[in-house]
Amino acid sequence: MRVLVTGGAGFIGSHFAKRLAAAGEDIVVFDKLTYSGNPANLEGADLEFVEGDICDLGAVAGAGAGCDAVVNFAAETHVDRSILGASEFVETDVLGAFTLVSWAKEAGIRLVQVSTDEVYGDVPAGESSREDDPLRPSSPYAASKAGGDLQILAAVRTYGANASITRGSNTYGPNQYPEKVIPLFVTNALDGEPLPLYGDGRQTRDWLHVDDHCAAIELVLREGGPGEIYNVGAGEELENRELTSRILELTGADESLVRHVEDRAGHDRRYSLDSSKLRELGWSPGHTLADGLPETVEWYRSNRAWWEPLKSGEYLDYYRRQYAERLTS
Repeated sequence: MRVLVTGGAGFIGSHFAKRLAAAGEDIVVFDKLTYSGNPANLEGADLEFVEGDICDLGAVAGAGAGCDAVVNFAAETHVDRSILGASEFVETDVLGAFTLVSWAKEAGIRLVQVSTDEVYGDVPAGESSREDDPLRPSSPYAASKAGGDLQILAAVRTYGANASITRGSNTYGPNQYPEKVIPLFVTNALDGEPLPLYGDGRQTRDWLHVDDHCAAIELVLREGGPGEIYNVGAGEELENRELTSRILELTGADESLVRHVEDRAGHDRRYSLDSSKLRELGWSPGHTLADGLPETVEWYRSNRAWWEPLKSGEYLDYYRRQYAERLTS
């Protein structure tokens, strides 16, 4: 099978592309190489790389010529950045998804749209989001992903597109750009820098290892039904303050590095997914936080050459915009 992996130089996309390439599939990675797209993530993999934008229909068609399927990881993904400026999120996450499903429908190939649990919004304690629950996104990022999902579902209903959607929970592992909480806190702890913990730190997230997330997406690619949505959650719920404590313990950093800072606007308190539909297809997570988080911390400890160059330039400009005032107030 020849598969176009859009956003395949990013965190989850690169793990997925390498996974399928290792299994003998013919992989074409298509990536715009924005700040979080990194060709180094693909080193050692036997695949083809094409630089381009998923909003450019001609470029997509050229890269995808001869492909049997497309899996879309290409997205603007960071909530904090979406609050600072949402237009790029709407363009990539909505228009990009529309462009891809339009091309896939015309080409007669299968598409899997990789989405997020954040489209469901806050989930009360004791409840979990199901695939047919209403979408109540809180952030510009989550709203843009919800908009892309709806374009996919409309194309299935109206035009008969062969497309499915996965909605994954918070994902962690090696090669994650250091703006997200686990690589941010791990690398800051290793460098003795502050860990900016939003609000009271009691926001709860379900943590999914990147390998398990990719296994789920592959299963949906091969066996998922057109128009179907599949939640991908590990059932590893943890408050951010407890996650921070585990990172301190694993890095050997002092708890004095933790700084409770002003919470971000519209911050959801809890996400939780009911993944029983996907589990009925045969998927289950192979990692727990008890083994996956120490392995992830060790990867960052041993791979400074990968992340240190990233925490400069554009990253520093963003970090100062997001945290400088919070850390001094």
